[in-house]
Amino acid sequence: MAPARYGPDVLMADPVNRHYLTMPHVERGMVVGLFGGSFNPPHGGHALVAEIALRRLGLDQLWWMVTPGNPLKNHKELAPLSARIQACEHLVHDPRIKITAFEKSFGVSYTANTLKKIKARNPGVRFIWIMGADNLKSFHRWQKWREIAETFPIAVIDRPGATLSYLSSTMAQAYSHARVDEDDAGVLWTKNAPAWTFVHGPRSTLSSTALRNSVKR
Repeated sequence: MAPARYGPDVLMADPVNRHYLTMPHVERGMVVGLFGGSFNPPHGGHALVAEIALRRLGLDQLWWMVTPGNPLKNHKELAPLSARIQACEHLVHDPRIKITAFEKSFGVSYTANTLKKIKARNPGVRFIWIMGADNLKSFHRWQKWREIAETFPIAVIDRPGATLSYLSSTMAQAYSHARVDEDDAGVLWTKNAPAWTFVHGPRSTLSSTALRNSVKR
């Protein structure tokens, strides 16, 4: 899958369409994956994580949450939110995937606060937080990371160079007692947090940082 590219027409496409500023519609009893990031730019590796999550976790929907900006990252090279949303849309072909940027309308930038709002607004819906294994290594640097781990079950999807993070990361060690066997990933949604699993599968070597650097050359 080719990486997304931003043309002049895309970069000028602000403000964000109102459709993306509200939470996607869900029904009680649904199982929903939450896949968040700056996606600057989105690429086939992200699409692969979403595909694996849908297939292995038994999801009814996956919310592809494009954040206004990651507090841990430099914003100087951050493309406009609307451009990143549109680029994500170009990668998505499964109707179960909902591109959204509702965090902008709530004025939140930290995952713990986002998850708290999602939980309060969607009683009866089972959510799973999804992250790439490359993020697991630095997860303990996130604000209120323990609160995140204790809000919803977490599915960590394998990424190149990060396969062993499920053994060595601070989060994995702190919540080793809550690890769910990968064979039971399909019923992770039935577990109460803290609960997490590591899902192996095909891996893409694409990265947003590498793609941004290639554009500079």
